[in-house]
Amino acid sequence: MRSSTGGPAEADPFDAGAGGLLRQPKSVWATAGASVVAFMGIGLVDPILPSIAKGLDATASQVSLLFTSYFLITAVAMLVTGFVSSRIGGRRTLLLGLAFVVVFAGLAGTSGSVGELVGFRAGWGLGNALFVSTALAVIVGAAAGGSAAAILLYESALGLGMACGPLLGALLGDASWRYPFFGTAVLMAIGFLCITAFLKEQPRPARRTSLLDPLKALGHGGLASAAVSAFFYNYTFFTVLAFTPFVLNMTPYKSGAVFFAWGVLLAVFSVIVAPRMQKRFGSLKVLGGSLVLLAADVLILGYGDHTTAVVCTVLSGAFIGVNNTVYTELALGVSDAPRPVASAGYNFVRWFAAAAAPFFAPKIEEWTDVHIPFVVAAVAAVVGALVVLVRRRALALPRALDSARAGGTPTAEELEPRHAAEDGVTVFAD
Repeated sequence: MRSSTGGPAEADPFDAGAGGLLRQPKSVWATAGASVVAFMGIGLVDPILPSIAKGLDATASQVSLLFTSYFLITAVAMLVTGFVSSRIGGRRTLLLGLAFVVVFAGLAGTSGSVGELVGFRAGWGLGNALFVSTALAVIVGAAAGGSAAAILLYESALGLGMACGPLLGALLGDASWRYPFFGTAVLMAIGFLCITAFLKEQPRPARRTSLLDPLKALGHGGLASAAVSAFFYNYTFFTVLAFTPFVLNMTPYKSGAVFFAWGVLLAVFSVIVAPRMQKRFGSLKVLGGSLVLLAADVLILGYGDHTTAVVCTVLSGAFIGVNNTVYTELALGVSDAPRPVASAGYNFVRWFAAAAAPFFAPKIEEWTDVHIPFVVAAVAAVVGALVVLVRRRALALPRALDSARAGGTPTAEELEPRHAAEDGVTVFAD
């Protein structure tokens, strides 16, 4: 079969051949490897949040600002990433982001107060935004096997990083809460060297991205709908990630083990299970169902005993993994905006929820009780599912992706091809 622009169809991303997921250039592996470490930084502090609170004589709501400052800066920086990368190139943008992370992660380990640590995490968030948003575009552009393989590779890096982050945090944090920050700085420095050695400069887009382009891209109904739905989903996601460690109140090793298992499920379901479920049931049905199941899981987590809370925390990784894969495809494929611009606009909206949840969850507990933050998170997931249901016509392109996966030809109504001249890659093959 042929692609929507007349080119060859994308290879099966699970095929071990030349176009398969595992047969990638060194530049792609170097970028994906650095992405693993970048995503490790998100969950790194999970097992050591109680230790940080104790070491710096801080409350849970104060320590949760580590996530809030990180993601607030990340969200705002999304408007800058395309502007920067379209002027200095993808490779230099990746290296600039990595350099920021190395510096600010190292400084975070020297913090003498919560205020300093929160500030250094904000600088870390800026570096991570520059790196992560550009890494996805670089992997999509350089990966063998087309966009499907590239997205799965990126999601693999995300899942592996989210799984290993808490484990590294627990192993190093058992000695001191400062060591995980120093460890991240070292790993990102290694990533910097790998990108320098293996990644050549990527072709720059024909048109430079302005600071307002990501906001203009959100004028597309489908992309705006995906971003709004993901906003509510991310509130649930980061309530689990940032607030649950205080509720479980476990040692760094035990908490690290719980979130490692959570991350393993996230990786497996994002890379292996989600694509197969999409092929069988369709992207929007899978996403809506997964959001409802996540809401139920989080509600049980909030009202169950300690063992139930541990099981539901781990299980939530499966639903989060499925959601991450579908949302990524929606963001990259539902509009005709260039991928980096669409990704920046989408992430600008959704990361605000990642900043809000860690701040509001402990505050809600202070105002009410320990159960209500999970009730709010469950409601947020249901609202995300309702947005998908109500706006399903605006999210029509994933149906064309589903037709392509099933081996059929998308109908004219399903087909909304991207402007290939803008980013050089079609969004799917038919």
